[in-house]
Amino acid sequence: MKTTWIGLAGLTLLCACSAPSNEDTPEPVALVTVATAVPQTVGETVKLYGIADSGPGGQASLVAPIEARLVAIDTSIGTAVGQGQAVLRLIPGPTATLEIAKARSDVQAATAAYARAQRLRADGLMSDADVETARAAKATASATIQSLTGRSLTLRAPMAGHVEGITARPGDIIAAGTSIASISGNGPARARFGVDPGLVRSIRAGAAVTLARAGALDRFPSHIESVDPLVDPQTRLASVYAILPAASQVRTGEALTGEVVMSGGGSALVIPYRALLDDAGQPFVFVVAKGVANRRDIATGANDGTHVAVLRGLKMGDQVVIDGGTALQDGMKVRLR
Repeated sequence: MKTTWIGLAGLTLLCACSAPSNEDTPEPVALVTVATAVPQTVGETVKLYGIADSGPGGQASLVAPIEARLVAIDTSIGTAVGQGQAVLRLIPGPTATLEIAKARSDVQAATAAYARAQRLRADGLMSDADVETARAAKATASATIQSLTGRSLTLRAPMAGHVEGITARPGDIIAAGTSIASISGNGPARARFGVDPGLVRSIRAGAAVTLARAGALDRFPSHIESVDPLVDPQTRLASVYAILPAASQVRTGEALTGEVVMSGGGSALVIPYRALLDDAGQPFVFVVAKGVANRRDIATGANDGTHVAVLRGLKMGDQVVIDGGTALQDGMKVRLR
């Protein structure tokens, strides 16, 4: 029994000597690059959506002068037109036809009444005031018939350009004063974007903007020409206008996109955008202190694609990991590149 006990003890001692020691296993060390959180002004890049238009004074509408029927379209949408070229032909509508007939009858009656008043005045049977009243009635009747028949019902382009839109078809009855077609001039086009009224105050005239045709890869730089904070009652959006470079060859009516950096509105704690990591929607970074990387959940603000403002979770001077963060775990030792 004594010999057996000595063998077991020796076996136990042998196993203890051959087991690996935890002290001999090196801890993993990650190689990272860091950047310092510093106060800085940062703007936010906003995506814009809109179209190209002809700019102020570069567009004109063709309007029905009286209630009329559209009988012919001489120039279709998209067609180039010269100044004075016929675009649409109209004839008086049913109501206008009746109004013209009545106006002609009124002119005849007023002319006869004025002539009679003049004869009676010559015979001393009517006063000067009565003659003047008859003359005024004749002038009013003549003006009415002139307004109904004195304007051409062939609508022509007021300037050289192209037909941008036509809102009626042959046979349609058009109310007086209704725009039937729009003509865009050959001047330089501009970009017009609809912007949320809450954001438009942060976009400044002169700010750089990158433009592109919708769905296209080619980009061309420009700048904001003007900002109109007035809200369109139909779209509920304000308007931002940008210059379209001649080299872009964009035509009016084309859909456009743009990217503009809004003014940041003051200084904030800023880190490089590539330091950001995400955990199910929670942004976080790794902060390095004394050779150890610790996870820090943060709240972010404006970003311009290169930098991002940090509203909560960091303090000035914190060293955040910008390269190598995806391989880190909370509390891991790190070495700086």
